[in-house]
Amino acid sequence: MDQMELFYQRFCKVGFDERGVLSSFTPDYPETYNFGFDVVDEIARMDPNRRALLWCNLLGEEKTFSFSDISRASNQVANMLRDCGVKKGDKVMLILKRNYQFWFSMIALHKLGAVAIPATNLLTTKDLVYRFQAADVNAIIVTADCPVAQYVDEAQPQCPSLKTKLIVRGEREGWVSFDSRMQEYPDTFPRGETLATDPMLMYFTSGTTGYPKMVLHDQTYSIGHIITALFWHNIKPGGLHLTVSETGWGKAAWGKLYGQWIAGATVFVYDFDKFVPDDLLHKIEKYRITTFCAPPTIYRFFIKEDLSKYDLSSLKYATTAGEALNPEVFNRFYEYTGLKLMEGFGQTETTLLLTNLVGTKPSPGSMGKPSPMYDVVLVDEDGAEVSPGVVGEICVRTKPGQKQVGLFMGYYRDEEKTAQAWHDNLYHTGDTAWKDEEGYFWYVGRTDDVIKASGYRIGPFEIESVLMEHPAVMECAVTGAPDPVRGQVVKATIVLTKNYVPSEELVKELQTYVKKQTAPYKYPRIVEFMEELPKTISGKIRRVELRGKSNG
Repeated sequence: MDQMELFYQRFCKVGFDERGVLSSFTPDYPETYNFGFDVVDEIARMDPNRRALLWCNLLGEEKTFSFSDISRASNQVANMLRDCGVKKGDKVMLILKRNYQFWFSMIALHKLGAVAIPATNLLTTKDLVYRFQAADVNAIIVTADCPVAQYVDEAQPQCPSLKTKLIVRGEREGWVSFDSRMQEYPDTFPRGETLATDPMLMYFTSGTTGYPKMVLHDQTYSIGHIITALFWHNIKPGGLHLTVSETGWGKAAWGKLYGQWIAGATVFVYDFDKFVPDDLLHKIEKYRITTFCAPPTIYRFFIKEDLSKYDLSSLKYATTAGEALNPEVFNRFYEYTGLKLMEGFGQTETTLLLTNLVGTKPSPGSMGKPSPMYDVVLVDEDGAEVSPGVVGEICVRTKPGQKQVGLFMGYYRDEEKTAQAWHDNLYHTGDTAWKDEEGYFWYVGRTDDVIKASGYRIGPFEIESVLMEHPAVMECAVTGAPDPVRGQVVKATIVLTKNYVPSEELVKELQTYVKKQTAPYKYPRIVEFMEELPKTISGKIRRVELRGKSNG
């Protein structure tokens, strides 16, 4: 048996049913649990040469890092950051795309007891100003191979908390050169006083009203992803796992770090900017990927390729999440590969809530059944549990005063929104589903209006705020419209000011305006003009009517 086979049981107690399917999961960890010290450094001690990360990029460069390499590099970065003034509790933003320095930095921040804030490189100056101010960001680490450093410089005068700027893979005036500077520091780092309940990780997540909320997780969040990796992704020690995600998104924490390393597996990272199906399929073939996870959009592109051209025999397991899975995609992929896509469901605020666990038979299109770690229920508007076949909101039942590993600590600096989502011993996901008689959950939609396009979560409010700044826009509403490839696309329904008339030229102008003002993936691919927006008697826009119009 591989010595890592049961390493995960240091942090939990598990039980299995007669089929060998995970049936119970109880977290069990020391009061001072810290992923950097207790997982990365411990594996480096036990098996220093075990491969942790296999990285390659578009230029053909390739690097392999053992757990010992990651341990030492993270220690150097921790020493460097401490010397730069970063201390326990500080907020540090990481905009590192798929650069391997992301892994060095995440582990270093965990060891320091600082709070890591991964973010996408698609953010603009306006996006950064809001985030820096909202979280009091103290330091930032960015990659040189995108324009974000310039935007950081533009934002900094409005953000007095931001003191330290480090740049990876390049040089820039006023910035610390990450790669050369880290080499000046020792590769040992003393264990500090961090608790399992100390904050560790924060994500900005888009909603439908207001600006993005700040989701805060503690050190135990990593333990919650044991189920994600071992019992959903079906990762084995020594396996090579690929989750398709840029490091700025929560999906990277799900599939590129915590559970995978607790399982003693190797994380595969392909450092690319634009997804090309043929290119990614060749990487799976060349590197002999064993387990794979991606949103349904990726699989939709895959099945349009001639999969017989690729040797995918190394793939032993495939999973999907991020949006509803079309049964046709499930069936076509199964025909080509013999692999059944095992769907799962969770949020930035949680780990895996609903899942088709290893050893179970998936029902195509279903999100599966509740994870053994959570008490997942469907409730009506009054919080009462609904019967099978009845649509309800997906909620997690919690116990007063008892910590629930995997659930967020709350929305940082927003007790009101935290109380709205988590009350009466129920955490409300805002997603709806119905359950069949066998206990499988089937996704219906959001209780709010968040848009899921190609795996991105897009809040309408941010786009509407930008559009309203354009002189042509009197009023607007942003909704999602169905799309066969992306799942949904952003649609803007606009009432024009009196000096403007609808035209294709104006559509392009508005789309370009949004692209320049906020992250480009948020721009409305569909723009529709109306003389007035449908509203309720109280004056609220009837988005449900606009969505219905989108559907046909």
